[in-house]
Amino acid sequence: MADIDDRWHRRGPDGKLERTDRYGVGARWLVRWRDPEGRQRKKSFKRKAEAENFAASLEHGLRSGSYIAPDAGRVRVGEWAQRWLDAQRHLAPSTVERYRGVVQTHIVPRWGNVYLSSVTHADVQAWVSGLVEDLAATSVAKVHRVFSLMMAWAVRDARLARNPAEGVKLPRPALPDHRYLDHDQVARLAERCGDHGVVVRFLAYTGLRWGELAALRVGRVDLRRRRVQVVESVTEVNGSLVWGTPKTHERRSVPIPRFLVDQLRPRVEGRPDDALVFPSPRGEVLRVRNFRRRVFDAAVREVGPEGFHPHELRHTAASLAIASGADVKIVQQMLGHKTATMTLDLYGHLFPDRLDEIADRMDQAVCAPNVPHD
Repeated sequence: MADIDDRWHRRGPDGKLERTDRYGVGARWLVRWRDPEGRQRKKSFKRKAEAENFAASLEHGLRSGSYIAPDAGRVRVGEWAQRWLDAQRHLAPSTVERYRGVVQTHIVPRWGNVYLSSVTHADVQAWVSGLVEDLAATSVAKVHRVFSLMMAWAVRDARLARNPAEGVKLPRPALPDHRYLDHDQVARLAERCGDHGVVVRFLAYTGLRWGELAALRVGRVDLRRRRVQVVESVTEVNGSLVWGTPKTHERRSVPIPRFLVDQLRPRVEGRPDDALVFPSPRGEVLRVRNFRRRVFDAAVREVGPEGFHPHELRHTAASLAIASGADVKIVQQMLGHKTATMTLDLYGHLFPDRLDEIADRMDQAVCAPNVPHD
């Protein structure tokens, strides 16, 4: 229970009430209570109404189990951000580094010296709206997500009653500006890459991420069944290679087109199961930056499109699969997306418009001879 005391006035020698600042300059009303651990706590207020509102909120929190200590949020956002980053060991190192970059570049400059308890929803909305001036809508959403995750962690740690970043309006992202190569463009780009052309073809017709290709071992390739088992990935983080599971942490089986089987055979047959299928010239992990500098970028300058990145071959794989008749679930499985919704968000515009086909089939069903008509 919370008690409110008026103990900031006392009787003087002449019997009159006089002011005392024993509990704080200008303060008059004191709220006392015991927290869930049984410790005696108190907080002072200038006005009785403020003390009563605080006491009522306190009573509700103590009875409902949602009690938040008044000083729990007296942690600066910069300090909290570092604690939160240190606790993300369960994530891929590359993901943690991306979060760290967002924190250092966008969150700490604005919020670093602000207490958690002083962050308001209105201030977060104003900050997010201002980010649009310098960042694309998708980047703004990523910055907001990191900040919201930090604040949600503070809620779970009983430092905040609610997440001030929740419900913030984000800018509407533009449609994805992906570039897709057709079969002829893939062939010409692969030809310009010489002996590394098989890397281009493999990415363009399987949809593996670069880290999955670089980590692929001989024992995971079944040329007879024309399948690749994607079970691990390797990422370069601050110059060091970090091995882990694929992005969604799930294994998947990816089909290999028949024409690629013969090109992969020399890289697979007669080699140890733990050997890399696509090693660097020194037999080590093939790093995307080295591949671009030595082979890929020069080929792109010759055949285009300008500035094309190896990751865009993954988008190409999606477009070629859809054009060949693959449905959304097949494309989701091939690319390793967590949900079909994600696949549709990225590539839904590539699927053929079948509305007329559906209408025609319904028309045929209604007009069939055995269907009664009014």
